[in-house]
Amino acid sequence: MNPELTSPSSSSDRRISVLARHLVGVEMDPQNDSISAFPTSGSDSNSVFSHVVRGPEDPILGVTVAYNKDPSPVKLNLGVGAYRTEEGKPLVLNVVRKAEQLLVNDRSRVKEYLPITGLAEFNKLSAKLMFGANCPAIQENRVTTVQCLSGTGSLRVGAEFLAKHYHHRTIYIPQPTWGNHPKIFTLAGLSVKTYRYYDPATRGLNFQGLLEDLNSAPSGAIVLLHACAHNPTGVDPTSQQWEQIRKLMRSKGLMPFFDSAYQGFASGSLDADAQPVRMFVADSGELLLAQSYAKNMGLYGERIGALSIVCKTADVAGRVESQLKLVIRPMYSNPPIHGASIVAAILKDRDLYNEWTIELKAMADRIISMRQKLFEALRARGTPGDWSHIVKQIGMFTFTGLNSKQVAFMTKEYHIYMTSDGRISMAGLSSKTVPHLADAMHAAVKRVA
Repeated sequence: MNPELTSPSSSSDRRISVLARHLVGVEMDPQNDSISAFPTSGSDSNSVFSHVVRGPEDPILGVTVAYNKDPSPVKLNLGVGAYRTEEGKPLVLNVVRKAEQLLVNDRSRVKEYLPITGLAEFNKLSAKLMFGANCPAIQENRVTTVQCLSGTGSLRVGAEFLAKHYHHRTIYIPQPTWGNHPKIFTLAGLSVKTYRYYDPATRGLNFQGLLEDLNSAPSGAIVLLHACAHNPTGVDPTSQQWEQIRKLMRSKGLMPFFDSAYQGFASGSLDADAQPVRMFVADSGELLLAQSYAKNMGLYGERIGALSIVCKTADVAGRVESQLKLVIRPMYSNPPIHGASIVAAILKDRDLYNEWTIELKAMADRIISMRQKLFEALRARGTPGDWSHIVKQIGMFTFTGLNSKQVAFMTKEYHIYMTSDGRISMAGLSSKTVPHLADAMHAAVKRVA
């Protein structure tokens, strides 16, 4: 027997040759089993993707990229919405560490796939957290909740569902809004229009413009509403204004789609921050809700959120859920288990839940104190203008009113990084960095038009 025919390398080479002939669909020279080069191999200059242009940095995440490249010891990142301690460090809540330890110690836990809709316990508890423990819609099984990839994934799944199954494919979003909103809805197949929201003159809510635009919207249109702590302005309607918005939307048959990224993180109260959503649920109308635990539990990297759809009947809710599964399955199949397990462990345990509310309020209170300190620092410097909006706004962000030239000046001269629209993350400030920011803002207002 020829030893060459039995050598592992020879046998392997023949298998590769047969596979190559099968893939290429042509006979190959048995004396030359080499595979000729194709456009998908070889040097970069021959790449079939050589026409692809470099995409722009994300306007929010790109701020961090620029910040990381800056060697200055006094640099300050106020761009990305992530909470920082007084020492400027990322925070993992003590209650989250406790919950994770419980999960680690539970030897019965496995890493099997979750169902398409996610962790059932997490879904049930998430709906209860937002809609209230005694919500009739939950008791009547009119709410379907599916676990999604944080707020972004929840919005995308909801948008894909609406594009396929809702009779109106236009969504109205506030002007301004989170930069990812128009991209999410457009890529899902919805037509995006805006309604007036922020008034630059007062640095507050343009309530009259909001009502006029929603009243002019076609019957049945979808309307995106920030549940609390509007991003990027930090400007929220009052309870009375919310009631007017609700009545107008219901009278016109507009479909509410709430984005709740900051429940408990705005006022420090989970129930207070949920009131706008609960107003709409109480009238027995239908709505969508995207929910995220990135901010209020600090689970940014776990990508944990939920989409809830409140329906008229339990039967409709069941059919809606069946279609949500068909949206999710080809998108990411099913969601990850770890973040949902952390949230469920905290929400179902009275002691852990109470500890979470204490830590959550401490985060909210620190942000509120940073607002007060910045306002007082600007006033002490005699910075031109009325800066009272800093303490009137709520949540993680402040819309400073600074223009793009002033922002660029602050980045160049003071190494302070923020989005070009003048939005700053109050959660990124500390008592030590407030004076530096106040100096920069004072100089920018005085020296740059």
